[in-house]
Amino acid sequence: MDGTLYIVSLIVVAIMAFALYRGNSFKLMFLVLAVGVYIIYSHETGNTATKYKDEVIESLDKSARDFSKSRGNEGYDEHKIKKEVQGD
Repeated sequence: MDGTLYIVSLIVVAIMAFALYRGNSFKLMFLVLAVGVYIIYSHETGNTATKYKDEVIESLDKSARDFSKSRGNEGYDEHKIKKEVQGD
């Protein structure tokens, strides 16, 4: 199924790009071609936008944890916050 869906999506992209070219919508045609390039790239390499997003989020999470540890804050402490708010 994956192989046929890949071919069908490329055919749809080609038809849309041709229709936009015939309608003199060159900006939209280039956008559709960029989507087609992304489809080919993600299929051939396995790198997807979702995978890239997950890597960025993990990197930011690790950096935030390291920053918290360097500042002496290991995490959220509910009791400490309540003491500071109440002034005890």
